[in-house]
Amino acid sequence: MSVTALALVANTRFPSRRAQGLQVAQVSAAFARAGTSTTLLVADRRSQVDLPDGADAFAWYGVPPGPRPTVERIACVDWIERVPRVLQYVPARLQELSFARNAARHVLERSAAAFVLSREVECALRLVRAGHARTFLEIHRVPGGRTRRRWLLEAARGARGIVAISGGVREDLCALGVVADSIVVEHDGFESARFALQPSRAEARRSLGLPSDASIVVYTGGLLAWKGVDLLVDAARFLPSAYFVVAGGLDADVARLRAHAGGLSNLRIDGFQAPERVPLYLAAADVGAVPNRSQPAISARYTSPLKVFESMAAGLPLVASDLPSLREILRPDADAVFVAPDDARALADGIGRLLADSALRSRLATNLRARAPEHTWDARARRILAWMESRVVR
Repeated sequence: MSVTALALVANTRFPSRRAQGLQVAQVSAAFARAGTSTTLLVADRRSQVDLPDGADAFAWYGVPPGPRPTVERIACVDWIERVPRVLQYVPARLQELSFARNAARHVLERSAAAFVLSREVECALRLVRAGHARTFLEIHRVPGGRTRRRWLLEAARGARGIVAISGGVREDLCALGVVADSIVVEHDGFESARFALQPSRAEARRSLGLPSDASIVVYTGGLLAWKGVDLLVDAARFLPSAYFVVAGGLDADVARLRAHAGGLSNLRIDGFQAPERVPLYLAAADVGAVPNRSQPAISARYTSPLKVFESMAAGLPLVASDLPSLREILRPDADAVFVAPDDARALADGIGRLLADSALRSRLATNLRARAPEHTWDARARRILAWMESRVVR
């Protein structure tokens, strides 16, 4: 049985400036390009990125012209931002549960015959309890609470299969009692069209107003504490001859990082950039950085960073924290230079080593480009669809 119709369930703002929104946009669009009638169910949140009237959210995310999923905004209880951050646990759970209930109802009433790929355990649980026979889960982390772990196990046992975003997630699912044969690992990916006409290094630097003759180190992505960008700022203090550029992050995180930098002269923090501008930053760089911290588990074991796959597409040599989540994707000294996590001096030494060795940079760049095609969103979508078909047919 081929996957002719697919509902993708994601409790996310759409569009948003977080990586989750980008992942959801790219994943759903790739399924649509694969010839599957795709519906994207997202949360109807009170606040999201405002686009001009008539603007295409997928184009804003850098999705090339072509087939688009149908977007359905699912009602939910949303008063999270009305209370201080320290009091947001209960309203956040209410938002999640109300979205899951309404998304499951939407599927059962309007898409009962479709395959479903749900990022939300609670929605999948409602579907399997209702007897929906084509429910799949996509899991990015295994929850810690006993109730949610029990829900996950029940949903997993009733679902047709689980897409785990990393090997670390798969290991935790198996430890929870999920049958290993029901799990497939599929990491994140990149949009190949955004890297088809990459500018030269000189052109990218002119476009971004960066020094033409400097050794440039670039970080692109979010600025959550576990991503370790503060370590990159500290590493810049040890390498005054290099120029560091950080592109990404929400406004509050950008302000926090700028305060930490304290006006460092060889560092530029540009804040959030629209996805189509990310290739410019990668093209301008000599080295990319992935300085994840060793804690929490999402960093060390679960994450599948978009920046890694985009660096593959750009052929940008990387210095990365030596963590299981990154070793799953990158081979030491074949794809990246690994350094001890949580250590700004070690990070600086790794960056310095790579900047000083043009032959090593060239070798890493060649290897990364060679591996890039297997990590496009389109290749990932085709693999998942074929796997889903196999799980239903047998």
